[in-house]
Amino acid sequence: MTIQTAKGPIELDALGKVLAHEHVFALSEDYRQNYAPDWNEDAAVDEAVDQLEELKSLGIDTILDPTVLGLGRYIPRIQRVADRTSLNIIVATGVYTYQDVPFQFHHSGPGLMFDRPEPMVDLFVTDLIEGIANTGVRAAFLKCAIDEPGLTPGVERVMRAVGQASVRTGAPITVHTNPHNESGLVAQRVLSEEGVDLSRVVIGHSGDTTDLGYLMKVADAGSILGMDRFGLDVLLPFDDRVNTIAELVRRGYGDRMVIAHDASCAIDWFSREEKTAAAPNWNYRHISQDVLPALLDRGLNQDDLDQILVRTPLRYFEPAN
Repeated sequence: MTIQTAKGPIELDALGKVLAHEHVFALSEDYRQNYAPDWNEDAAVDEAVDQLEELKSLGIDTILDPTVLGLGRYIPRIQRVADRTSLNIIVATGVYTYQDVPFQFHHSGPGLMFDRPEPMVDLFVTDLIEGIANTGVRAAFLKCAIDEPGLTPGVERVMRAVGQASVRTGAPITVHTNPHNESGLVAQRVLSEEGVDLSRVVIGHSGDTTDLGYLMKVADAGSILGMDRFGLDVLLPFDDRVNTIAELVRRGYGDRMVIAHDASCAIDWFSREEKTAAAPNWNYRHISQDVLPALLDRGLNQDDLDQILVRTPLRYFEPAN
């Protein structure tokens, strides 16, 4: 079986060690084109290549990049990076919103001014089956979000469209969630109502909490826990993140977690200086250099790490029986 990457299909077993939630670029193209006069495209690509090659040298083979509509997905830039790195980049389709659907969908859809089947579904399916924007690059997974505002009408509409596209194509899903309002459980309910196989859903940002009761509920319902914000100690300290994984492994949940940083080579949400000051460990090196040794110190063994980095990501992409 093969899987799509930014450079084309590879054998599924060539994924190797996977970080399951990393953004190469998180940019608003509207903002960049209008208010970022110092942006240097060539320099940004060069820097991204350097960072990803360093990550590859640290033993990581693949990243999943859930940058979709709302986060500035621009595949030609990703292709330029992918062509110069030996690390696999797997891209996604979907919509990232905490509130409303993008204006392009406000008036078109079931029961709206232009009453027709949900247009987002066909767009997502096209990205998965035919390719994205005539680039030849096909998405390999889907992405949606639910955060502090909860299941707003727009969030629910996107989530159901993602679920329908998953059922139609067999593509797995990653959901940005906020564990502090247990929104992972809400996402599981909505997606299951659309017929999604919850074992092929990553409930992202589960690692932002130490609430083992909540995390076990999510895992017991079948989904994979995204312990995927290492380096964002401002949201939850390092020791809490590591200890939570160690305790979940001890309780038998070692096969229901993936790991990542949710980092990026370039992000326009804040300045580079602000990012470094607020989260000095928020970079691609942190897991390889700091997190994995800390997990071993807390009693995990290499097989446990291989489960999190290799076998669970592999299972995420394997077709349902």
